[in-house]
Amino acid sequence: MVLTTRARKALQVRPFLALGSRLLKGVFMGSLKCGIVGLPNVGKSTLFSALSGISVPAENYPFCTVEPNIAIVEVPDDRLQAIRNCMPSDKLVPATCEFVDIAGLIRGASKGEGLGNQFLGHIRSVDAILHVVRCFDDDNIIHVEGKIDPLSDLDTIFVELALSDLEVVNKRLDNLDRKMKAQDKEAKGQRDILEKVKPFLERGEKARSAQLSADDLNVIRDLNLLTLKPDLYIANVSEDDVKGENPYVKKLLERGEKDGSDVVIICAKIEAEIASLSPEEAKGFLQDLGLSESGLSRLIRKAYHMLGLRTFFTAGPKEIHAWTFEEGAFAPQAAGKIHSDFEKGFIRAETYHVGDLIELKNEKLIREKGKMRMEGKEYVVKDGDVMVFHFA
Repeated sequence: MVLTTRARKALQVRPFLALGSRLLKGVFMGSLKCGIVGLPNVGKSTLFSALSGISVPAENYPFCTVEPNIAIVEVPDDRLQAIRNCMPSDKLVPATCEFVDIAGLIRGASKGEGLGNQFLGHIRSVDAILHVVRCFDDDNIIHVEGKIDPLSDLDTIFVELALSDLEVVNKRLDNLDRKMKAQDKEAKGQRDILEKVKPFLERGEKARSAQLSADDLNVIRDLNLLTLKPDLYIANVSEDDVKGENPYVKKLLERGEKDGSDVVIICAKIEAEIASLSPEEAKGFLQDLGLSESGLSRLIRKAYHMLGLRTFFTAGPKEIHAWTFEEGAFAPQAAGKIHSDFEKGFIRAETYHVGDLIELKNEKLIREKGKMRMEGKEYVVKDGDVMVFHFA
């Protein structure tokens, strides 16, 4: 693949590539984040330790995690190696996804119980919510509610999130009443939308249960309601039930189907062990457990896609790089993920799909088969595109 001198220089600007084998610590500016939430002692911190490869407190008592821990982890993607098999390269650079470990919520958090206001503020700062739910029995690990009931645990969290959202909605409605008295035309439209949402929040249900239109959601976007955020349920199971065949998981799967939320089954303790192994050791360990891949790999991919994130690739002899973009992005926006000059001076993009490379094995055949395309500013980038950008 031939790049201009300026393009080569731009491709060398990679401010976030100080990656270890699993983790880049710190805040990835401008990225979307998943928040890991749940009641105390359900396995959040153990899961986060496995995700990040760093040690965070996991003592057996509530509120041991107060400030949120942040990690950016690599997104497992077999396509990187598949590209390298066809186009030898010195280095593979995977896409990344950011996770935030948020301290445990308890009943009454919306009223400030258990440092609830602080924790709810942390949740409001993320873009999607991962609910860790305890689906195992262990008399040695206390449960803040005194019993193991995954559906009740979820309801406790949802009620607190809904009550927090209700407070935000009521404040806005009071403000809109004043604006309507001042003949503000936009105030009535916003009020009508919030009046649709309010009854659901009063029942402790998610705001998204109101099934608002895309236009309605855009009108109230600035409220950043917790219960409008996409979410996913994580069933944390015991070490002797890695496939999640117990009744707790069955109930959670049924609830996820009803709520329209995916469920990922994971054993946080085992994942923490796997995270400490070499790739070869981890592969053998998973085979012994009868698993084809780790629960973390499934979780990271699910979270990445739930955030609306997709991947395009650049490929050359020095590196094959997976770049993250938001679904629906146009070619210039994708180019800007590499360097701002690419977006500002965008002329066209030379692109083909990674599937074509895997099938045909090299770019020469891709061109001969007419699979190589020249796309302009209105091209909507697809997940799996391999791209070269031309710019002024």
